[in-house]
Amino acid sequence: MQGLPASIDVERFTEARAYEINAMQNAIKTAGESVTHRVWQTLPRHLRRRAASHDVRRVPLRLRDKARAEMVPVTRHILKRARSKQGKTKQVSRTESLLKRQRDKTWLETHIWHAKRMKMENMWGYRLAVTPTEKSFRPSHRASMHGSILHDSSYHSLIELKGPEKILQTVLDFCCDPQCIGMKRSMSGARVLETDLYKPRSYPFELIAPVTIMWQPLPAGNTSALTNASPAGGSSKRRHKKKNNVPANTAQQNPTRAIWVRSHPAVFDDIFAALQGSASLVLEAEKQRHKDVHTEVEIADLRGSVNAFEIMGPKASQVIKGALSSVADDDRQEFKKFWPSLTDLQTTASLPRGIVIGMKVLDPRLKFPPKNAKLKTDSQRPAVMTFPAAILAQSEIWDEQKRSVLKKPTYKKKDLDARRSKNLVPGTPLTPLRQDDRIPLLLIQRSLESPSSTHGIHGWTLIFPAGWGMPFLPSLIHTGTRVGGQRERASQAFEAGTAYFPRDFPCTEFYNRYWDERAVKEKAKWDRTPPAKRANYKKLGTRSPWRADWEVVLGLPVMSSVDENLVPAQRGPQDAMEVDTAPNVRPWLLHGPEVPAILEKATQMTGHGAGLLAEINRLRTKRGMDVLDASYRPEDLLKGALVMVRLKMVSRGAPNDLAIIYRIDDAEAKKIIKEKGKMREGANANEVRRLFHHATPPYASIIGYVTTGNMSLSRGEGFAIGAIPVSVQLELQQQARRNGESRPLVKIRDRAGMVCRAAYLDLLDS
Repeated sequence: MQGLPASIDVERFTEARAYEINAMQNAIKTAGESVTHRVWQTLPRHLRRRAASHDVRRVPLRLRDKARAEMVPVTRHILKRARSKQGKTKQVSRTESLLKRQRDKTWLETHIWHAKRMKMENMWGYRLAVTPTEKSFRPSHRASMHGSILHDSSYHSLIELKGPEKILQTVLDFCCDPQCIGMKRSMSGARVLETDLYKPRSYPFELIAPVTIMWQPLPAGNTSALTNASPAGGSSKRRHKKKNNVPANTAQQNPTRAIWVRSHPAVFDDIFAALQGSASLVLEAEKQRHKDVHTEVEIADLRGSVNAFEIMGPKASQVIKGALSSVADDDRQEFKKFWPSLTDLQTTASLPRGIVIGMKVLDPRLKFPPKNAKLKTDSQRPAVMTFPAAILAQSEIWDEQKRSVLKKPTYKKKDLDARRSKNLVPGTPLTPLRQDDRIPLLLIQRSLESPSSTHGIHGWTLIFPAGWGMPFLPSLIHTGTRVGGQRERASQAFEAGTAYFPRDFPCTEFYNRYWDERAVKEKAKWDRTPPAKRANYKKLGTRSPWRADWEVVLGLPVMSSVDENLVPAQRGPQDAMEVDTAPNVRPWLLHGPEVPAILEKATQMTGHGAGLLAEINRLRTKRGMDVLDASYRPEDLLKGALVMVRLKMVSRGAPNDLAIIYRIDDAEAKKIIKEKGKMREGANANEVRRLFHHATPPYASIIGYVTTGNMSLSRGEGFAIGAIPVSVQLELQQQARRNGESRPLVKIRDRAGMVCRAAYLDLLDS
């Protein structure tokens, strides 16, 4: 023991032997894993492949030697595809085989990438990704709130209209929601317009779907008419044409413009027909007004001409800035200020809503693998404010010839890999050549938010020419951006507290088709379930478990064309509801930014129906439409109106889809308010249960249904979106004022539940 120190400094001793300690720990870990884990089992979940257990090519290169040693000698040979027994004349090429599988649906350009990682379904004529195969519900939500998540929305339909500016403006006035804000502001092309589309001159009835409208900006410093080119790309179903003999001075005041209308693919035919009908009405009126002047409006189908990616989340700007490189010859001063500022943009919520940025970028594969732009938090750097401007929105993507040239990339991936192999330093970006493609695109600010909510989700919509889906996708997701399907996109709208088409839009044609298909699936599953394991809707008192019966809620006669298999025979007695047999009562949805003001003005009049009719006629006159026909009585208009609402639970509970909304009387409302006031931190279970009611209310107290409900991850409590009649909403507001509450109180019961829970009700558009 002689020669040993009396004491040691543990910290210094550990630092001196850190290398040996780490080596020993790695050896222990490696030895343990080699016994209990195969190489492919040590990989992260997102890098694992099903064939990695028998095919070493499915394992990363750094682990292939170890994987090859673990292979059983008999199966160590490389698997090869068996040669077809058919003759060479009968062999089908890979391209023909893929095209044959798309006879009854269309694949997106990123289909094969999605099909390897997601569950796919046939929807609206496309084969689309529903949800990732891995567990990703909460990670996808976290990505939209704190990171970035991408969704390929190239399946959305696109329609182009070309014609004189004033004519196009009148066409939109006849079929767009008169409540929309920013119609004139969007005509410069610096912003997009998000609104609802109706059949021509049918407002407030015949709602089709929400749409996004984009105007092509005029060339910088030029207010004259654009060149009269043919409609961009695609097949034109129908064109409203007449020879153009417009004088020069008239053309300068009324230049030829182009509009893009993006919408849900399921309602493409309805929107195309609505735009055609509106254009026909406008051209006919213009012909009668100016018989010596001939105008034209061209309508073209641009489906498949462009791709669109939705990148949501606070890091979306850094992902785009790191993956894309703008061309060096862009001389616009506004763009030179905006593009560097994208690095320090913490969220697109700080930008003007719907701002459009036009630009041209290099092939993103040249700088693969990309790195996200690093956000600099230096408070001394002055913030760069970006304002909408027509010159900032200029892009060559509007030119059909430019898009057709870029339909196929000049260089394939193998050509770029060959150039990359000649680099002296591996991993360095390729130097752009004159022959490399320059891709025009549009960056559009996208926000999902309700007027009074703080749970908005913001990001970008990236629109670029067709043929570049796969060149863009790897660069945008390489740095950790998640990819979502239909479920993730719908979840973003729910968390933001906004209505999602079609599930939250009653009184629309596609809403009925959507819930009919869903009802058939749910009832088939319910029929397969043993009686002891499924809900007994008859005993629970659920009147319509498969879909919302809005006709009964509104007090209208039930249509005989409804599938009787979807509605159980034990429906409530019709005399429980006051059924109106008047033929002029039509269900319609009151939706738009002016809904709170409209209802407030309606309550100020003695007859609520007369006040509502006056506001509807005011909006119609504002857009150049005639007032509603005298056959529409004010009471009929009020009786058929529905309005969207959001519901927040008073205490516990999370309502599900198709949960039933009940009204409560003044005595019960005062009791709930009193019990809620007694609730405090650490209240016992008995005090909380007083807000719950186990008795099923009568059918007559049903006032609406929940269209979307679940536990909200961003709020940490139950949240729901639904609809109720406008007349009931006005009554609930009066009840809340009598009870001294700012919001009405209602009760909610799941269709398969027995407990009614109290909830606050607010207008969704407020």
